[in-house]
Amino acid sequence: MRAFYDRHQAGLHRFIRLRIGDAIEASDILQETFLEVWRNAVRFRGASAPRTWLYGIARNKAVDRLRRSRRTTLRDLPDDTIPDEAPSPLAVIEAASDAERLRACIGKLTPAQQAAVRLTFFEDLSYPEAATVEGVPVGTIKTRIHHAKKLLMHCLTRDAAI
Repeated sequence: MRAFYDRHQAGLHRFIRLRIGDAIEASDILQETFLEVWRNAVRFRGASAPRTWLYGIARNKAVDRLRRSRRTTLRDLPDDTIPDEAPSPLAVIEAASDAERLRACIGKLTPAQQAAVRLTFFEDLSYPEAATVEGVPVGTIKTRIHHAKKLLMHCLTRDAAI
C-alpha cells in the first residue's frame, strides 16, 4: 500500500486540488481516498486499471465534497461529431519552452478542460480511462481535449506582447 501511495499521491493530489480549488481540502480528500482503497481493495474486480479505479474514487469524493458545500460543477455536453484534428500533445508542449508560460495557459482553460488535459497528458490516462474517472462519456473527454488543445496552441503561439 505504501508503494501504491508513493506512486500516485502527488498526481492524485493535483487532480483533486484542481477539482476542489483548495489544497487543504484536497489533502483531506486524498487521505479519504486512500483510506477507502485500503478498506475496499478486496472488492477491486480488475475491470479497470488500479489507477483508473483510484482516480474514480477520488473524483467521487471530490464531487461529494462539492455537493456538501453546495458548490456546483460544470459539465460539458458530449459531442462525438468533433474529430480530433488538433495538434498532438507533444506539439502543444513543445510550443511552450517555458514551463511557467504553459502553466499560465493551462490556467486559462475551464476546470473541466484542465482536468481532461492533466489526466490524459500528465497522468497518461487513455481517453476511456479519463472518461471513467470524470464520470462522463468518452466523447466528452474528446471534446474537452479538442477545445483545450486549440486554446493552448493559441495561447502558446501568440505574440508575447498580446
